[in-house]
Amino acid sequence: MMKKFGVEWSQTASKDLEDIIEYVSQDSIDTAIKIFRKIKSKCKALSQLPHRGRVVPELKAHGILGYRELIISPWRIIYRVSGPKVYVLAVIDSRRNIEDILLERFL
Repeated sequence: MMKKFGVEWSQTASKDLEDIIEYVSQDSIDTAIKIFRKIKSKCKALSQLPHRGRVVPELKAHGILGYRELIISPWRIIYRVSGPKVYVLAVIDSRRNIEDILLERFL
C-alpha cells in the first residue's frame, strides 16, 4: 500500500491562487472555477506521488534541489516535500520572470 502524504498550502501560495482566480474571473467566472479546480486537484494528487514534479530548473542552477514543480500552463506550482507532507509554496505565472521571483522568495 502506498504511503499518503499530507498536502498543505502556504499563505503565499494561497494568495497566489486567489490572485489568479480573481484576475481570470474578471473575464469568466466559469473559467476561473475550472482553473481553481484543476490546480487544487493536481496539488491534491501530490499526496499519492509527491516526487512526480521536476526539480525547479532555475533553483537547480543555483544548487538548490529541494523544490519541485508541477506545470499547469501557464502556471508553475512550486512545492517541497518534507517528511510526510507536501508544502505548496507558490503558484506563479510562467510568463513572468520566474528566476527573480523564486530567488526572492526562497533565498
